[in-house]
Amino acid sequence: MSALLYRLGRRAALRPLIPLLSWLLVIGAVVALLATQTPSISTSLTLDDAPAQQVLDDVSEALPEAGGTQGTLVFQATDGGRVDTPGRADAIGRALDAAAGSGLVLDRDARLLDQRADVESTVRDSVEARVADDVRLRIEELIDAVDGGLPVDGPGAQGDQAAQLAPRIAAISTTGRDLLAAPDEELISGASDLFADAEQLQADLSRAGMDLGALPVPEDGMSDPAAAVESAAATGTADALGRLDSLLRGPSPRGTELATSDGTRPSVLVSDDGTSAIASVQLGKQVSDLPAGSLDDMLASLDTVVADEGLTVAASSSLQPLEPPIGGHEAIGLAIAAVVLVLTLGSLVLAGLPILLALAGVFIGVGGAYALSANFEMTTSTPALGLMLGLAVGIDYALFIVHKQRSLQVRFGLDTIESTAHAVATAGGAVLFAGATVVIALLGLLTLGMGFVSTMAVTAAITVVLAVALALTALPALLGLLGRSRGRAAAQHQAPPEPRHGRSHFGRAAQRWITATTARPTLTIVLVVLALGALAVPASQMQLGMPSGAVSAPGSEQRTTYDAVSDALGEGANAPLIVALTPTDPDAVDQDRLEAWQAELADHEGAANVTLMGSSEDGSLVLYTVVPGAGPTDADTADLVHAVRSSEIADVEEVGVTGLTAINIDLSESLRRAVPVYLSLVALLSLVVLLLVFRSLVVPLAATGGFLLSIGATLGLVVTAFGGPDFTWLVGVDRAGPVLSFLPIMATGILYGLAMDYQVFLGTSIREVYIHGGSAREAVVEGFHHASRVVVAAAVIMVSVFAGFVLSDDAMIRQFGFALSIGILIDAFLIRMTLIPAVLHLAGDHAWWLPRWLDRILPELDLEGTRLEVGPAPAEARTASPTPPPPRERLIG
Repeated sequence: MSALLYRLGRRAALRPLIPLLSWLLVIGAVVALLATQTPSISTSLTLDDAPAQQVLDDVSEALPEAGGTQGTLVFQATDGGRVDTPGRADAIGRALDAAAGSGLVLDRDARLLDQRADVESTVRDSVEARVADDVRLRIEELIDAVDGGLPVDGPGAQGDQAAQLAPRIAAISTTGRDLLAAPDEELISGASDLFADAEQLQADLSRAGMDLGALPVPEDGMSDPAAAVESAAATGTADALGRLDSLLRGPSPRGTELATSDGTRPSVLVSDDGTSAIASVQLGKQVSDLPAGSLDDMLASLDTVVADEGLTVAASSSLQPLEPPIGGHEAIGLAIAAVVLVLTLGSLVLAGLPILLALAGVFIGVGGAYALSANFEMTTSTPALGLMLGLAVGIDYALFIVHKQRSLQVRFGLDTIESTAHAVATAGGAVLFAGATVVIALLGLLTLGMGFVSTMAVTAAITVVLAVALALTALPALLGLLGRSRGRAAAQHQAPPEPRHGRSHFGRAAQRWITATTARPTLTIVLVVLALGALAVPASQMQLGMPSGAVSAPGSEQRTTYDAVSDALGEGANAPLIVALTPTDPDAVDQDRLEAWQAELADHEGAANVTLMGSSEDGSLVLYTVVPGAGPTDADTADLVHAVRSSEIADVEEVGVTGLTAINIDLSESLRRAVPVYLSLVALLSLVVLLLVFRSLVVPLAATGGFLLSIGATLGLVVTAFGGPDFTWLVGVDRAGPVLSFLPIMATGILYGLAMDYQVFLGTSIREVYIHGGSAREAVVEGFHHASRVVVAAAVIMVSVFAGFVLSDDAMIRQFGFALSIGILIDAFLIRMTLIPAVLHLAGDHAWWLPRWLDRILPELDLEGTRLEVGPAPAEARTASPTPPPPRERLIG
């Protein structure tokens, strides 16, 4: 490997334009993609086989309108006064009308009014049908009674009167027959006159002393069927609407409906003190599917509508426009990295090379992924994570090679071309191997089968691959150009040679550190293990979840909305659950059954309220909204989800629970189960990889055990800082919350790869001294001295870059920044530079023991470049030959 990398580095340094122009073409291609492609950021995290996701898919298929993003708008007065005054209530109504008019938001108030009108129409139709049936029966009896007629040949005047009344009798019969054939509405309206005519005929016959027999008349209250319909419809409608309101508001509603000049707004609830109006809104689509900028424009228009009345409007996080949470905070870490680079390399120009290459790699990797995001599921955290990791490893990998090149120039007097080629062959080999371990660890996350985790892992892995590729090709090309422009004398003038056998200030500090570490190695090991074990204890109480508005930055819209909803409607109103019931007989679903199901769901412990959400047209799916008593990340809410899922409800075939809260609960539980599996996978990978590199049994076991200690301590500190209310000040947050559900998995993969960076650089330096004849304990001291300076610089740079993201306002990125920065701090300084040297010193020669049969079958990687010899190369070799120069002195350090 070292010979291959030597040729690669030498060729790049001799012919720098080829690799540099190639990378410029790649950057140009990414620019073109960004200019021509429309990126797409996912609104939420999904897990295809999660129960909540499967229910959501079924709901979206049966009720497409229920598949859009749901969220909350909170209206408050700038003066702290009431929001339900006539002027302000009307302003809120106009704002919601404007939102509906934008085409983005479904008009829920209009739908509720339509639903009420449908109820009224249904009740009226039912009443009319019942009254019409009764009227038809009475008319048929009336026709039968009058069809016999009167005898017109009776004595004298009676016969004359009968002849005079006969046409009226015939008219009643004819009218009755016509009404029987008429629609219900016409039948009812005409029956009143018919019954009145029949009643008058009966009276006239009685006065004339004639009798057709008792004519059938309507029952009490039905002599005027039209009036009876109106009375029964009003009574029935009031009862039905009352029951509908009970279904829609639930048995334990909170807040009152907003009253405007044109009626009430059922979708807007006013808090008891009148200072907040909470509007539930639903978009017609997911946020990621909306046209670019449309959501911003809509929210801005709402601000304009209510501003004149002294109102403000804040949107919940689900309604916020999707943007990667990348601001200016990462510049702080870059500034610190620049200072460390200058101090380490002694040159502004050389210090700029790692930063330049890191930025190029991040632009290609993150920019390319962002441009192509319409083709896969990308969350807002993915670009930030790629930026975070790409900057850190990009700077560090370039630093390792540049530092090696400068060291070769100073210690061995090599020119720019040869020093660059040897730096790529040695430090570049370690970079290649370290980068490969990071990539393998990240790609191992694909085994989880989670789309958004896979996207994060692949994006981060691509940025690492780009960092390695740039360090092995573009960096030697730039070093070659720099050396060619300044010449060897100028290059040496950048940093005066150090005395071969002297110690710099850093060297003396490293000497004191390694001496103290190895003086009592057993004590060192025990102290490190106990300290990290104590820090890891809180990890056993780790609560996973997705950060909600409760832990958003104070004053942000998400935080304002969350707190206002909690104060007005209870914290559980921020965590609504959608319960989907599949009836055993859809045709038998009626209001009585809907009310019974609502009551059964409300009986669950932890359910604060249950409301009817809707049903499919064929009745095969009935949806309820269950409001928990606790917040979205509370354990009681998760218990409620499981209790509802496992419940048996009469006349219901299947019970499903979905919604953002349920999806996040399922996601967190799935990831929690995956953590031990992935940790085992990483530990096994670590043992195999380190066995190949160091050809030792002790080193892989110690390094892997140290990594497990560091990841445990890291997660323990994350739980302490973000989950413990007494220590949130450490990370600048004012409320404790859950640990990001996918942070343990992602942090494990990333920190493992980065830990191997330091293990490889320190371990290979120690092993190199040992295989060149030094004793095992001398090798620990000498190897540590050669590698510790650059490892400390690299660790400080990584910690600085990651810590810059702790200042982010985004809760996810803040946790990632803290976890990675504290993880690197622990692993680099306590594990790689303290525990491992102590273990190697204590083990002595046994540290490098390997069974002969295993030594024979393992491939020789030669990361230390032991097959390369260092010495002044002949002129013709420096200009033409790609093979290593003749021996003079072996490379150490």
